[in-house]
Amino acid sequence: MSDSPIVLQDLHKSYGRHVALRGVDLTVRRGEVYGFIGPNGAGKSTTMRILVDVLRPSSGTVRVLGRDPRAGGADVRARIGYLPGELAMDGRSDVASWLDYQARIHRAGPGAWRPYAERLGLDPARVIGKLSRGNKQKIGLARAFAHQPELLILDEPTSGLDPLVQQEFHVMVGEAVGRGQTVFLSSHVMSELEQVAERIGVIREGRIIAEAPLDELRGTIGTRFTVQFASPVDVDALRRVGGVTDVRRHGDTVVIEHTGSPDDLLTTLATHTVSHLRAEAPDLEESVLALYRSENTEGSIR
Repeated sequence: MSDSPIVLQDLHKSYGRHVALRGVDLTVRRGEVYGFIGPNGAGKSTTMRILVDVLRPSSGTVRVLGRDPRAGGADVRARIGYLPGELAMDGRSDVASWLDYQARIHRAGPGAWRPYAERLGLDPARVIGKLSRGNKQKIGLARAFAHQPELLILDEPTSGLDPLVQQEFHVMVGEAVGRGQTVFLSSHVMSELEQVAERIGVIREGRIIAEAPLDELRGTIGTRFTVQFASPVDVDALRRVGGVTDVRRHGDTVVIEHTGSPDDLLTTLATHTVSHLRAEAPDLEESVLALYRSENTEGSIR
């Protein structure tokens, strides 16, 4: 088993004149949960399809479980649990028959998918074509997890799932990591990644613009101080304090966005009478949205 199940170096992918990936460098370590964030069209699904050899890169190096996906063929794919953004299934088949067939392809034991189907609330007797989007997603998850692969590649895995099933998915991810499996997942649900991911990669317009442990990613965006003053203060003076990136006044309350050490800011605040002070880290969604808005973020925390 490779110490780095996923290694991408200078990965490019173009479709004619459209450039989907622009020199992506990314390494996922064995046994971690790596969250991949980006807006629609950023390159998340393209990257995942290249990892499982559904797409071929235009240039660059791809190693999955130590092999080039193209050369590794069925042997490498059998060691991967893949959930695509849109899973193609035979709508005429019942759930059990389709999952049994998939289990044979992935070299899983007979009925290995059944415990996952039960946990996800999936009825094996149902005809696939009559299922809702959420239930079809459960089929994809049961298929991906059934053979307990070394590497799980999951594209928007909780799309269409109700909150209780999402929580069960989080438990399944935790169990997989406990067995030494690696999980590479994309999501638009920021709170989901906060629950399961150890590291986050942010992709925009085909480039990785940030990559860091979850807490460090938040830290690069800084801290929000909400300060209530006993008397009016000079807001412009606060804006000049080192590390302050934004100041907004709401009556006698001032909201200050700050990065880095707060020492200078706290020294300045101590010269005033402060009635109330609250410091809070921004949530992951705010952090990522700030990265999207930034024009000069690329590589800032890699």
